[in-house]
Formats: sequence, structure tokens, C-alpha cells
Amino acid sequence: MASNAAKIYARAVFELAKEKNALDAWQADLSRLEQVMADPAVAHLFHNPSVTPEHKQQAVMQVLAGSQPEISNLIRVLAERDRLDVVPDMVRAYTEARLNEQGIAVADVTTAEPLTPPEQQLVRDQLKRIIGKDIQLRMQTDPEIIGGVIARVGDMLIDGSVVSQLRRLRARLAASA
Repeated sequence: MASNAAKIYARAVFELAKEKNALDAWQADLSRLEQVMADPAVAHLFHNPSVTPEHKQQAVMQVLAGSQPEISNLIRVLAERDRLDVVPDMVRAYTEARLNEQGIAVADVTTAEPLTPPEQQLVRDQLKRIIGKDIQLRMQTDPEIIGGVIARVGDMLIDGSVVSQLRRLRARLAASA
């Protein structure tokens, strides 16, 4: 889940992009920024306290030449506030806001084993029925859940995992003893 700072920055960027009718352009620029920040050499640069915020901003702007003019302001603010670490969460929150604007909800789905495309479509269809929006899945696997599905869409959690069912059964058995 994204940090509050990432959500605030994403919301501000989203509102600016919407106002300028540039949602897709900002998505592309933010994705490029995220790729730059994921580079180990760049990460080392940004975690080095002896590198000034101005140098950090200049380094990123060289890579992002040709981006939205306002992206340099965003990078400057993030660098000055030592918040460049929120970029991945900010991009995720921006993407979700953009999809939500298009009537699409993002569902974080966890299963014990990877789902096949038809199984993913079944999950997508069931979530669409519950949520009432088209669904984009972000799949994860976690063998600890044993089986079933855990889906989070926004603040809604749907826990159909075997481990959760076993915990509920254990609680009922303990309460009746």
C-alpha cells in the first residue's frame, strides 16, 4: 500500500495532468522516472547524503529530457524534501487514480500458486460483479495462504484463503469448547 506522502504527490500530479488533459503523457513520464529510480547506480546516487538535491535533480532531468515541463518541478520538490524514495508508490497511486478515472479498479490478488489466464479471468469477472467496475489484476503468489484467493480493491478486502478459513474454524471450535 502506498505511503501517505506518495498518495499526496500522486493526487497533485493527477489533478495537474487531468487539468492539462495529459493523463497518458504523465503516465509515460512517471513510468520512465520509476525506471530511472530503479537503476542501482541511480539509487546509490540518491541515497548518498553528500550529493546535493540540485545534483540529484540534474541527473534525473538529463535522463528525462523531453518530458512534461512540470516534471522538473516535481523532481526538484522530491529531491529537496528527500522524498525521491516515494517514486514507486507515487507512480502506483497515480496509475490507480488514472484507471479509476476510466472506470477501472485495480485489484491486488494473492494466490498460493500462479493462476492461468482463464482462472485470472474468472477472478476478474467475480470481482467485477462485486465491485461494479472493470478490474485490472495485480497478481502475487504466497504459498503460506495454502489455497484460495485474497483480493484487495481499494479499502475492501476479500479473504477467501484456506489459512483464513482454518483460523475461523479454530476460533469457532475454541469458542464452543
